[in-house]
Amino acid sequence: MAEQAANLIHAVLPWLPVRQWVLTVPHRLRYRLAFDHTLCRAVVAVCVRAVLGWYRRRARRAGWAGGHSGSVTVIQRFGSGLQLNLHAHALALDGVFTEAADGTLRFHPAPPPSDAEVARLVATIRTRVVRLLRRRGGFADAEDDDARDPFAEASLALAGITSAAVQGRSALGPRPGARVLQIGRVPGAPWVTSTGTRQAHLDGFDLHANVQVAANNRDGLEQLARYVLRPPIAQERLMRTADGRVLLTLKTEWSDGTTHLLFEPIELLERLAALTPRPRINLVLHHGVLAPHSRWRARAVAYGRDTLAASGSQAAVATSASPPPAAPNEPGSMGGPEASTVRRLDSVVTPAGRRAY
Repeated sequence: MAEQAANLIHAVLPWLPVRQWVLTVPHRLRYRLAFDHTLCRAVVAVCVRAVLGWYRRRARRAGWAGGHSGSVTVIQRFGSGLQLNLHAHALALDGVFTEAADGTLRFHPAPPPSDAEVARLVATIRTRVVRLLRRRGGFADAEDDDARDPFAEASLALAGITSAAVQGRSALGPRPGARVLQIGRVPGAPWVTSTGTRQAHLDGFDLHANVQVAANNRDGLEQLARYVLRPPIAQERLMRTADGRVLLTLKTEWSDGTTHLLFEPIELLERLAALTPRPRINLVLHHGVLAPHSRWRARAVAYGRDTLAASGSQAAVATSASPPPAAPNEPGSMGGPEASTVRRLDSVVTPAGRRAY
């Protein structure tokens, strides 16, 4: 994780403002994307093209025709409770490049998107993803539970584990089909849908774009890169109880009051099996001017490095007049149960961040 994040900072992302765009897809689609990486990449490309197109239109209206932006997108397969929640974090250059007559590039920062613009973008993404799915077999419209499941035909056990992980349930162990035990949950607590700034939700599709890192805040950008590249679980959040079960401490308390999840050992192993991507699957994708075959890539990556890196983090950055925002912080771990009833679980091996092939 740390090595990949450092590579992004020092070899890929230029000294420019970066905005994080997070796309979440409906539960039924998560199941298919977990198996079909080709389709997963196509869905992510639909999202990224919509976002980069928004930057181009913004620049064109401002008088900068022919502008192009770029992004690095990380596909994550997990949620905070170890459920299978396949979603994408796109670290997009917050503006566009234009090319001068002499071949040099100039960067034009974009103003932050409004709530209405994010809402229109998520509607556009939903429409295009549904159109894509219809071209590939009408999966988006499938309502028949008895419909053919090619993934179950390929691996019935893995399909069952994956389906349960999407729903936050167990497929194996003494409680098959039941939800993982939640500790601290208030019975009857309502499910609260986030309605934050620059966030929109439509039919299971969710788009969030409220995290931005200024051009001269390289430490904050590296922290954000580490966040999107992190593995699904930290060793220190796992404890073994006196009766042999495994206690997972959540990073932050859920809206219903849940602070911990309690797994049978077989339940934890099945969850990790569902979260682990197949071998030789690339979960870090590059688009736009940062794509490997872009003719602007070398110039875009090098943009501002010589002048800004030499003067350090206090450099005055011409492309961004706003002060650097606070870097996104990982929520602090909550305290576990009493030491007399638990001990560290040192034997569990969790999936680590994979090297891009």
